[in-house]
Parts: sequence; structure tokens; C-alpha cells
Amino acid sequence: MSEYKGMAYLKKKLSSKASRVNVRYDYYHMKNGLTDMGKMIPPSYNWMRPVLGWCAKAVDTLADRIVFDSFEDNTFYVNEIFDNNNRDVFFDSAILSALVSSCCFVYISADETGYPRLQVIDGSNATGIIDPITNMLREGYAVLDRDNNFNPTIEAYFTAEQTEIYRRGYDVEIYDNPAPYPLLVPIIYRPDAVRPFGHSRISRACMELVQEAMRTLRRSEVSAEFYSFPQKYILGLSDDAEKMDKWGATMSSLLTITKDDDGGNPTVGQFQQQSMSPYSEQLKSIASLFAGETGLTLDDLGFATSNPASCEAIRAAHENLRLTARKAQRTFGSGFLNVAYLAACVRDNMAYMRYAFSDIKPQWLPIFEPDSAALSGVGDAILKINQAVPDYLGAKGIRQLTGIEGENNRG
Repeated sequence: MSEYKGMAYLKKKLSSKASRVNVRYDYYHMKNGLTDMGKMIPPSYNWMRPVLGWCAKAVDTLADRIVFDSFEDNTFYVNEIFDNNNRDVFFDSAILSALVSSCCFVYISADETGYPRLQVIDGSNATGIIDPITNMLREGYAVLDRDNNFNPTIEAYFTAEQTEIYRRGYDVEIYDNPAPYPLLVPIIYRPDAVRPFGHSRISRACMELVQEAMRTLRRSEVSAEFYSFPQKYILGLSDDAEKMDKWGATMSSLLTITKDDDGGNPTVGQFQQQSMSPYSEQLKSIASLFAGETGLTLDDLGFATSNPASCEAIRAAHENLRLTARKAQRTFGSGFLNVAYLAACVRDNMAYMRYAFSDIKPQWLPIFEPDSAALSGVGDAILKINQAVPDYLGAKGIRQLTGIEGENNRG
């Protein structure tokens, strides 16, 4: 136990990192504040807070493209573990949380019968000391439940030997760990040697661009009031004339202005109406920068350009997004395999060697599902490949290309 840093160290580490994760969740949920640097907005408009969903769009567009299928070579029957843990909700929740907070964690525990249960914990409620070789934890800490004031009520400390559960007001519960690693597994998005816990999809550039766009929307909303009611003026009005109701004159469709004592007619005019075009152009320019940062297109951000006519056109427009999704599949697949490995150890109450699971490969559905026109081209390509190399592409390969499962491969 002397090599462990301890639960107090991990709690302090989580406290220092949780605020960054919470900020990104604020941007994802569109609850982020507005940093206003201008002094030209009238005080009566300070309450106005535009809402922009670009960060949520950047995360959801990528998360919806990453769909886990199953593990190939299901030697240890790990697919059944995920089937019994609401696999559709589990994988989607883990992928989405990892994209927002750069990493999420999967807490593995045993139910009353000893079967593994899987729980996804976001990056603001769990942390640990990671092994850079296996991408699993040497020790971990997680907050499993909080009260209405967000204070922890159930905490867990994980080591390779045991799992300790701390319930507020109760004695500590200690459970032996049958696996050779702590039962808290990180699922990481884009890790590297400097940041082993990865990078968030909502980068600093994304947050700053959203701030710029929100300020632009706020200025345009204020200017819209002046655009709707352009300023007018009256020249040559007598000082003895009855004081005019400015608001009534603005809303009235007919004004009566009499001549003065000398018989002169006042001159009524209107200042040039303010244009809203600069705001829309600035917002589109910011949207272009955000699209370049996230691999999206202006169509994805609400600026209609042209409608893609086919699956191939959509794929070409989202080439950067496709490469990002491929990268995410590799790192997520490694994390899900680690979950399957430790869950199998818990189920069988046996400390398997990690290399025994090396032949189990995660499989994903296509990032872009082909439409009916593209299916014809895929079919021709499969036929030519199998003619050149007999039986090179079978049912599994065709499913990876098209996402379609044949009738003979079901069940």
C-alpha cells in the first residue's frame, strides 16, 4: 500500500480539475455566461443573454457518428456483459461524457449474484493515477452520489487489491478485488504523452468563438430595436408648439403638424436606417472559424449553403469529421476492451492475464451509412474484390462497410 498516493491526494486532484469539466458542461448545456467587453450596450439591455448551441452541436455531431457494434472473437463472452448492462445507453453515455470532459470513467461492481454492473461516471466526479502503458489506473477515486448541495454522500477508493466504499454516516465498506487492476476504467478522448487523460471536444478555441458569437448576437439584438424604429427629426418647429409625444409620434400612422405664426412649414426627416448586414456577416465569419475548429460545415451551424445530393457528397464535406471519428474509435475501443477485461475478471472471480484478451477486437458501425445510390457502388466494389481475392469480404466485412446485418447473421 505504500506506493499508493492515497484517497486524500486524489480528492485534492479531483477538486482542482472538476471546475474545468463543469465549465465545458455549461457550454454543452448552453448555460455558460457571457463575457461582455463592450461599453456601448445601454444598461437597460444588460439582462439580455443570447444562447448558442454550437458546442453542443460539435459534440453531438461526432457522438452520433461513433456507434459501437460489438467485440469480435467473443472468447470470454464479454458482449453478454454489455448486453446485460443496457448496452445502447451505456456506450452512448460513455462516448458523450468522454467527448465533453476529455475522459469519463466506468465503475465496475458486482451485484448480489456476483455479475458485473457497469456505471458511467463523468470526469468531474472521478480521477486516478493512470498507467501510461495499459491506459488503466493504478489507483482511483470517484464520487458515486451527491446531495442537493452537491456534497459527496457516497465515495469510493479503488486499488488493485480492494474497493473501499465510504457512505456518509456509516462505516467504510471494503470489497476484495478479484481483478489485477482497480475497478475504475478511464474512457479517454484523444490522449497524448503530455495529457494522458485526453482533450475535450469543447476546446478553448470553441469556447472563445462562442463568446464572440454571443456578443455579436447581443449587439445585433440591441441594434434591431433601432433598426425597427429609425430616428426621425423635425426642423423649424415653433417653440410655442405643443410638446409632442415622441412615443406616440413613432407608433402613429398619421401626424398633424400645423404651420407656425409666420406661415412656415416644419421639415420632417429621417436619419438613414441602420443596416443589420454587418452583424450577420460577422456571425458567419465566426461560424466559419468554429466549423474549421471542429470539422463541421456551415450547414451544420445553421448557415445554408448547398444541399448535398448523395452520401459521397456528405462524406466529402465532412472529411475532417470522419478522420476525427476514426481517431476516437481507436481510443474508445481500447477503453471499452479494458472494461470488458476487468468485468470478465469480476464475473468469473479470476485474475485473467491482460494479453489473453488481445485477440478481442472492438467493431464499429460505419461513420457514414451509405444511401441507396452508394450501396450499388459498394456492391460492385465487393464483387470485384471477391473476384480478385475469393471470399476476401464476408458478412462481417460487408457489415462494417454498410452497417447492414444480413438475415443469416442474426441471432
